[in-house]
Amino acid sequence: MSRVLPGLPSFRRQLYSRNGGRALTFCLLLTVSLPSFAQDVHATAPALDQLKRWIAAYDNSNWDIYREFLRTNFAPEAENIFQARSVRRQTGAFDLIKVEKQTPNEVVALLNGRDSDKVGQIVVEVEPADPHRIVKLQARAIPRPADLALPHLNESELIASLQQRLNDASSADTFSGAVLLAKNGKPIFAEAYGFADREHYVANSLDTRFRMGSMNKMFTAVAILQLASAGKLRVDDPVIKYVPDYPNRDLASKVTISELLSHTGGTGDFFGPEFDGRRLELRTHEDYIKLLGNRPARFEPGSRFEYSNYGFLILGGVIEKVSGQSYYDYVRDHIYRLAAMSLTDSEPEDQRVPGLSVGYTKQEGDLWQRNTFLLPYRGTSAGGGYSTVGDLLRFANALHANRLLDKHYTKLLMTGRIDMPFGGRYAFGFQDRTINGSHCVGHNGGSPGMNGELDICQDSEYVIAVLANMDPEAASHIAEFIANRLPTPKPS
Repeated sequence: MSRVLPGLPSFRRQLYSRNGGRALTFCLLLTVSLPSFAQDVHATAPALDQLKRWIAAYDNSNWDIYREFLRTNFAPEAENIFQARSVRRQTGAFDLIKVEKQTPNEVVALLNGRDSDKVGQIVVEVEPADPHRIVKLQARAIPRPADLALPHLNESELIASLQQRLNDASSADTFSGAVLLAKNGKPIFAEAYGFADREHYVANSLDTRFRMGSMNKMFTAVAILQLASAGKLRVDDPVIKYVPDYPNRDLASKVTISELLSHTGGTGDFFGPEFDGRRLELRTHEDYIKLLGNRPARFEPGSRFEYSNYGFLILGGVIEKVSGQSYYDYVRDHIYRLAAMSLTDSEPEDQRVPGLSVGYTKQEGDLWQRNTFLLPYRGTSAGGGYSTVGDLLRFANALHANRLLDKHYTKLLMTGRIDMPFGGRYAFGFQDRTINGSHCVGHNGGSPGMNGELDICQDSEYVIAVLANMDPEAASHIAEFIANRLPTPKPS
C-alpha cells in the first residue's frame, strides 16, 4: 500500500499515484534545464522579484537558509505547499523559463526543473505594500508546451541516453530499481540498479520484486471486467446489487461500478486517522468497509473526477462477493496465472517473500530508512502489491493478445472516460495519456519507499516498466524520460 509524502496536504491521499498520480501524486516534478528554450525576464515587479528569490532559496542545498526565507518572506496565512524538505526532494530545483502574465503584485510563470521532464505553472501573489511578502504560491503540472517539446530519438540513441540517465541517477542515489523497455513484446533494454537491501548489500536484479502502490488498480479493473464479460455483473449497476450489506445503503444505491472504476464515485480515500490507528488490524477488504462504509459520498456520484483509493477497495469487496473467492485468490487464478506472472502477488507483510526488496524512504530525515513503519498489513485491490518489471511486461503482452479480456472489454478497460486534473483521461483502472505524441495507457504508484510505473505506448509497440524501492518520483521520472523520447509515432 502506499501514500504520498507529508507536506503535500492537498495531494497526500493520491497515492496508489500518477498522479497518483502522475504521478497521481503531486506532479510538479520538473525537467532537466533546457537553456535553448529559456528566456530572460527583464521587467521588475515585486511579485516577479519574490518569485526569483524563492527559486534561488529553494535551490539552496542548505535547508536552514530556505526556512529562514520562508520565515521572512511569507505572510503567516500564505498558501505554500513547498514547506517540507521531502517535497524538495521530489521536485528538485527549478529554473524560470517564461513569464506568462505579470502585474506588480502577481506573476504567472512556467518553470522547469532538473530531475524530470515535467513543466509546471507557478502563481505567486504578494502583499501590495513593502516588504511585499508572499501571500500565495501555487504550482501545478501542465502539458509540455509545443515550443518545449523534447526530440524523439531512434532506438539506439534512446538506449544510450537512457543508460547515461540511469548511470547518473544511480551514482547520485536518486534511483534504485529495475527498468525495462520492450518493443513488440520483447525487451530491448533491461537493467537493474542499486540495492534491494542496503544493510546487507543485496543488489537489485531484474527478478527483484518491488512494491508498486496503486498499480494494483489495473489488476482490479481487469478482474471487474472479466466478471462483466462472464455476465456476472454489469458495470452500470449500483454497488448495492452486489454488496447488499454495504453499511451506507444510500451511497451503495447511488454509486455504480463504473463510477468506482473511473474515480467519479465520490467515495474518498481511506488514509487518515482511522487508518493510521488500525494500520495492522485491517487485514481484509471487509475490514476496511466495516471501518469506513458508513461515510456519505463526498459529492454527487458521476459528477466529477476525484481519485479514490477507497473506491477501489469497494471494488475488491465486489469481486469477492461476485466470484466467491478472496480478492487475492481471484487475481492469482484469473490474471497472474493466465499472464504467467509468477513473481507478482500481495502476501501479508509478516510473511517472508523471496526476492522482495526493502523500501527506503527519507520521509523523516536525510538518511535512508526502511519504510516498514508505514506499511499496512497487506496490499489490497487499491494498491500495495509487488511485482517485477518482467511480470509487468507479461501483463501488458497478455492484454495486447486479449488473453485476459476479449477485444471489446480490453478497449473498454483502457479508453479514457474522464479528464484528469493533471492531464490525460482516466479509463477503468488505467490512465490514458499522450506523451510527446505517443499514446500511452497504464498506471503508476507511489508512496514512501516505493514507486513504479507501467506505460503501454503506440498501440503496444513499446512497453515501459520501471520499479523502484525508494521514494517517488524515482521510477516515474525514468518512465517519463523514456516515453518522451520514444521514436516518432507512426501515422495512425
